[in-house]
Amino acid sequence: MLTIARSILRYPCSKQFYRMSSNMTDTVVDDLQKLKIDGPCSDPKKPCTNSKPGNKTKGGRVALKCPKGMRDYTPDQMAVRELVFEKIKKCFKKHGAVQIDTPVMELKEILTGKYGEDSKLIYELEDQGGEILALRYDLTVPFARFVAMKKIKNIKRYQIARVYRRDNPAMTKGRYREFYQCDIDFAGEYEPMLTDTECVKLVCDILKELDMNNFTVKVNHRKILDGIFEYCGVPEEDFRPICSAVDKLDKESWEDVKKEMVEVKGLDPAVADKIGVLVQKKGQFDLVEELEKSDLGENKSAAAGLSDMRLLLEYCQLFGCLDHVSFDLSLARGLDYYTGAIYEAILIPQGKDENVGSVAGGGRYDELVGMFAPKGRSIPCVGVSIGIERLFSIMEKRMQQSRTSTIQVLVASGQKGLLRERMKLLNMLWENDVNAEMLYKANPKFLTQLQYAETERIPLVAIIGESELQDGKVKLRNTVSKEEKLVDRNCFVEEVRSSLLGFEGQS
Repeated sequence: MLTIARSILRYPCSKQFYRMSSNMTDTVVDDLQKLKIDGPCSDPKKPCTNSKPGNKTKGGRVALKCPKGMRDYTPDQMAVRELVFEKIKKCFKKHGAVQIDTPVMELKEILTGKYGEDSKLIYELEDQGGEILALRYDLTVPFARFVAMKKIKNIKRYQIARVYRRDNPAMTKGRYREFYQCDIDFAGEYEPMLTDTECVKLVCDILKELDMNNFTVKVNHRKILDGIFEYCGVPEEDFRPICSAVDKLDKESWEDVKKEMVEVKGLDPAVADKIGVLVQKKGQFDLVEELEKSDLGENKSAAAGLSDMRLLLEYCQLFGCLDHVSFDLSLARGLDYYTGAIYEAILIPQGKDENVGSVAGGGRYDELVGMFAPKGRSIPCVGVSIGIERLFSIMEKRMQQSRTSTIQVLVASGQKGLLRERMKLLNMLWENDVNAEMLYKANPKFLTQLQYAETERIPLVAIIGESELQDGKVKLRNTVSKEEKLVDRNCFVEEVRSSLLGFEGQS
């Protein structure tokens, strides 16, 4: 085969190539057949056995589709998303957070080794001019890199951006490969559990702001989990793998989790049974007291974690969110960088379409910045991430009739030849910061203009005709009530603003 290739390159048009021995040709053909390499398909009616699966239709055109686990968004869907983003930003700003942004790609070495078993879900990229890059998996690790690189000592930041995971998508449940995260994080030295509790309070505020009042915020502590594993007899090097198994208890039965611990991770069945007794407990102050009085309370790591948990629950009570909080020992959060309190918000389904699982999660990660900082300079951090896509999937169903357009006034005319007059009135509204538009036709039908305003749910229609122009008036029509009134052109803008107050809250 190599001989033929060299001959083609050396003598592309010479007779010497064609005088190759038939024996050599037969040998090459035999080798190709052994490799099962076929030539082009001779019969176009039969499928090619050597063709690779692709994204083409039978006609050879590229199939129009989004990549697996990714999606487009229609204007209606974007209207819902913008509304949700604004409400979340409002909550972040209410707590004094400032906004930052980071690149969608990071050096691969920045991301690897931070996510435990989930590291296999990182999208790795080919060599980009000497740099091995990867798409960001979350916003937390890039934030830690940001803090270390900028030598920041204290910051309360929020970030809303896309992240990427090579996960098995479930689009109907809001699980994608490309999706938004809304994060808020506190970096710096603060009094114990104050910022941890504020993260829990933020989750409660955001879910209530989005009118999702039936939820539970599960809380736990990595030191309590480590204390449980040590108390039950788990080797220290197996803490994180066993923690990863416990993290699946929200989706799998204890029997399945125990099977993974024993058969996959090699844990002693008796040790697994001791773990099972503890990690299925949940409560609030009562559970803290129970564990402190038990033999587990004598474990140094567990005792420290229980002390933090008591303080967290006390602060949640002061912040008025304790009713939504559950101290749940099954919560593990599989990511390796967590070092202290961890939490996760679960919606209580109000219908079959709202069973989406976790909608927020986070925790304390005091050692992550030190992995990047010179001389291992450690900056304590804690944060929470809102699972915005899962919330979108619910709100899109709840808000099927949401208003897409942001236009407040449609400028219309009931007679022909008034294009320039409509343009003048439109500009008057723009100059006064009123969202307005007109139909881009010289002489649109009056009924067509009114129907457009109703379809797009535009609150007001400003109507002009020959009589209105002569009298210096504008007719203002309420699209919902169909009421009309004549207003002086001089006070037209003020009347528009006054009328729009009645539409606040509609979207």
